[in-house]
Amino acid sequence: MGLPALEFSDCCLDSPHFRETLKSHEAELDKTNKFIKELIKDGKSLISALKNLSSAKRKFADSLNEFKFQCIGDAETDDEMCIARSLQEFATVLRNLEDERIRMIENASEVLITPLEKFRKEQIGAAKEAKKKYDKETEKYCGILEKHLNLSSKKKESQLQEADSQVDLVRQHFYEVSLEYVFKVQEVQERKMFEFVEPLLAFLQGLFTFYHHGYELAKDFGDFKTQLTISIQNTRNRFEGTRSEVESLMKKMKENPLEHKTISPYTMEGYLYVQEKRHFGTSWVKHYCTYQRDSKQITMVPFDQKSGGKGGEDESVTLKSCTRRKTDSIEKRFCFDVEAVDRPGVITMQALSEEDRRLWMEAMDGREPVYNSNKDSQSEGTAQLDSIGFSIIRKCIHAVETRGINEQGLYRIVGVNSRVQKLLSVLMDPKTASETETDICAEWEIKTITSALKTYLRMLPGPLMMYQFQRSFIKAAKLENQESRVSEIHSLVHRLPEKNRQMLQLLMNHLANVANNHKQNLMTVANLGVVFGPTLLRPQEETVAAIMDIKFQNIVIEILIENHEKIFNTVPDMPLTNAQLHLSQKKSSDSKPPSCSERPLTLFHTIQSTEKQEQRNSIINSSLESVSSNPNSILNSSSSLQPNMNSSDPDLAVVKPTRPNSLPPNPSPTSPLSPSWPMFSAPSSPMPTSSTSSDSSPVRPEEAVHEDSSTPFRKAKALYACKAEHDSELSFTAGTVFDNAECPSASTAIFTATPKLRAPPPLTWALPMAA
Repeated sequence: MGLPALEFSDCCLDSPHFRETLKSHEAELDKTNKFIKELIKDGKSLISALKNLSSAKRKFADSLNEFKFQCIGDAETDDEMCIARSLQEFATVLRNLEDERIRMIENASEVLITPLEKFRKEQIGAAKEAKKKYDKETEKYCGILEKHLNLSSKKKESQLQEADSQVDLVRQHFYEVSLEYVFKVQEVQERKMFEFVEPLLAFLQGLFTFYHHGYELAKDFGDFKTQLTISIQNTRNRFEGTRSEVESLMKKMKENPLEHKTISPYTMEGYLYVQEKRHFGTSWVKHYCTYQRDSKQITMVPFDQKSGGKGGEDESVTLKSCTRRKTDSIEKRFCFDVEAVDRPGVITMQALSEEDRRLWMEAMDGREPVYNSNKDSQSEGTAQLDSIGFSIIRKCIHAVETRGINEQGLYRIVGVNSRVQKLLSVLMDPKTASETETDICAEWEIKTITSALKTYLRMLPGPLMMYQFQRSFIKAAKLENQESRVSEIHSLVHRLPEKNRQMLQLLMNHLANVANNHKQNLMTVANLGVVFGPTLLRPQEETVAAIMDIKFQNIVIEILIENHEKIFNTVPDMPLTNAQLHLSQKKSSDSKPPSCSERPLTLFHTIQSTEKQEQRNSIINSSLESVSSNPNSILNSSSSLQPNMNSSDPDLAVVKPTRPNSLPPNPSPTSPLSPSWPMFSAPSSPMPTSSTSSDSSPVRPEEAVHEDSSTPFRKAKALYACKAEHDSELSFTAGTVFDNAECPSASTAIFTATPKLRAPPPLTWALPMAA
């Protein structure tokens, strides 16, 4: 129940009820005053705590921002980069939030503390002052009234009237003070309803603004949070797979460490104790030593594992000889002496064991060390990329796509090993493998078929994407942007042998179909990358670093699946050829002549003048005479098709176009990177030319056809057709024509070389082939 109202009319009566009512109002004011006082104290403590909290959070954000993740390996996946960036994102969000908190704290003093203190001092303080004045007037009025009532009636009338007027004056003043006090008390009671509550509302509004800002930050952070959650899950999944691989490798190393040694550039390396002579005697200092057989270089690095630091400068010497120390010639065991070419005296070394000494001795004696090359862990069997292999893969793919494309966990769930081996034995049986039937019996489960497909790929002598390209594919996956990754992988795929690329295309088309049904089978592109990355791109060496690169193997497979149409159906963009890059460069007389498969037509830059034309005609005529005099020299000559570098004509500038280094060494006829002209073999180095050949001949034909003694080669004519197509370029078509009348058993084979250059025409060869 609320306080009773104070009536102004009661001030005149000043009844006990009025006094009790006034007293209850005074008690309420005291209570409000104490409450506001405590509230101001608590508010200041809250603001101080918020400042400390903000300071602590800012320090926490700074710590997050300063920390940088260091991942294993020389590059990071997109998921790892997202996780590494997350700490800076967290710090940014926290700082943003604390900026808003500081604004709220600064406003809190103005909107909460100051108004409360003002209300307490100005309103409640004024009410207290009014109460003091009211109590003082009450005491004064009561005292004068008592004195007035005690006056004797015998006094003079004038004195009594004066006393009466004085009492009336005091009563009137008391009455006014009483009215003012009651008014003030009621005013404060009414004011506290808004002047006390309104600052609290403003403070809460500041809190709500702060929290709303946090909500907006959370909304803005939502996309990154989703991406980060996916990256964390992907990284956790990779960790679980990688951990099992590393643990398996660790167990293998425990069982037999020598069989899993890393292939090192050094013939032998390890710790040895080297005897060093000091002024007070001799001491044995631990060194990490490496030996390279080709250069016979021994490098010694003083290092102690206990202190974790180098104990001196590195030293390299050239081995002269190595001799085993007999046990009775030195107090130490496992010792041997080394003599160096560039260091006087004998270096005595102590190995860690007898076996260790034997290995060092074998290495330094020049004998080949026993290397345990890292072979595939899978049985090589008879799996090959032949017609049987393609038939097996096609049958498996057909069965999966017709019967099990929507099975959950496709390719992740493995089949029973015995059933898988049985299916493979049936599929690889030469009697049944040649059958054109593409269906696998329905009795075989889909998980058995998918496991058989993966097992067959692992049974190949090498991974489908080949050991020599494994590091290149990994480096491509580590490039900064997606476009560069796709472009580099596109180029690498077209460097694979034809059968490997065809099998890879067949597999990627199938995996793309699997990924298109991921809503049913739950096999996304990322999941398929996890499954097939280690199978198609397994490394030659089983090391921890290789296991750490599994995540990049998976990325390569993801790119192949997502871009399979572009990668396998289009030719990658080729870099500029060497001819285009060096079209106007050096004149070299000692450059190695290119082979027939590499050599396009040679360009001659010359000034069109009568004198120069006559020189060319004389050169050509001399060549015709030379060839006519000795036709067999054309067939036996292996000299390059190039102008005479000793020619005295300074205007003849030779540019030797070469094939781009990016082309594979043996491109297949159907490869998009292979030349559009037939290729034929030729000696890699020039053979001695015929003595009848003219030195001034601008070209020397290099033949790729070996002479058959049973074929009558009787007469040959070398024809050279010259045609000027540009003021500074002269094109040649060289041919060897055989007279069929004298050589009826010979036919003519035409090979046309069309280099990718702007001006020159094709180079045409007419070579005899045995009938």
